[in-house]
Amino acid sequence: MIAQFFIVFKDYLIEVLPFLAIGFLLSGLIHEFVPAGWVERHLGGKGIKPLLYSTLVGTVLPICCIGSLPVAVSLHEKGARLGPVLAFLVATPATSVTALLVCYALLGIKFTVFIFFAVIVMGLIMGAVGNLIKFEPRGQAEEIVIDPICGMSVITGKSLETKYKGKSYYFCSPHCQETFAGEADKYATTGEPVTSIVDGLVSALRFGFVDMVRRIGLELLLGLALAALVAAITPIGEFVGDYFSGGLGYLFSLIFGLLMYICSTASVPLVDAFISQGMNIGAGMLLLIVGPVTSWGTILVLRKEFGGKTLLIYLMVLCATALALGYCFSII
Repeated sequence: MIAQFFIVFKDYLIEVLPFLAIGFLLSGLIHEFVPAGWVERHLGGKGIKPLLYSTLVGTVLPICCIGSLPVAVSLHEKGARLGPVLAFLVATPATSVTALLVCYALLGIKFTVFIFFAVIVMGLIMGAVGNLIKFEPRGQAEEIVIDPICGMSVITGKSLETKYKGKSYYFCSPHCQETFAGEADKYATTGEPVTSIVDGLVSALRFGFVDMVRRIGLELLLGLALAALVAAITPIGEFVGDYFSGGLGYLFSLIFGLLMYICSTASVPLVDAFISQGMNIGAGMLLLIVGPVTSWGTILVLRKEFGGKTLLIYLMVLCATALALGYCFSII
């Protein structure tokens, strides 16, 4: 049994690694060369356009649900309505370039195309509902500042800090903090991030293959291990096949996805293993959608910034749309 587990784990790892490499590279390039200011300029205002922008940007940004929180709060502080903020919080962790590539490798084109458009639909619905919510804006205790290396908006009280010549600078990642430490005079004397093309490419590679690996590497390995466990151990496979092939699979995926945060990339091999053992494909799609979106960090920040009512509506809309999308996938 142990030998079979490691054989399956190795097969998953070999199959996923090329797509992960491409995804990490693209994530680094997006992080380094897509200005945060551009994102903020296009996500404020009313109407469908900000919702569409926030959802589409969220699907490609290489940010987990925790990393999306400072950006979402800064959008709200700059005048964005609640709708685009909630749409961004849904779409950003739900999928990514890396997750889509891994999904294509393990689950095929049908899953990949559906999850991409499902995230867009879910973001738009969440945003539309968010715009209807009335709430009293809360005062923001922490200040929103700009990372001097990459230009990303960060929260002062929740970000990495470096003091230089009596002034505090805040960073979105250890990589940006280390880059600043190496050339503090260069970055401290300008109000805008300054990088050459070569420096930008080096930073993109370091972010993609160092910071991103640190951020989701452990979760990814855990996801692969759980997938191999499900596929290799017969009693688990039989249990999944016996009980999760029908409607019970949806209930399991919804509860499991809400309670356990699994990043969008790491959730793919786990879903693949469940489906290979007989889980309803609609329930598998439901787990792909819900698992990455919810985390205790998101829940706590939503409650603090926007109140318990907004949090409750957020979770209700998320559950309803994810169930509907999962069921639609099972019948197409």
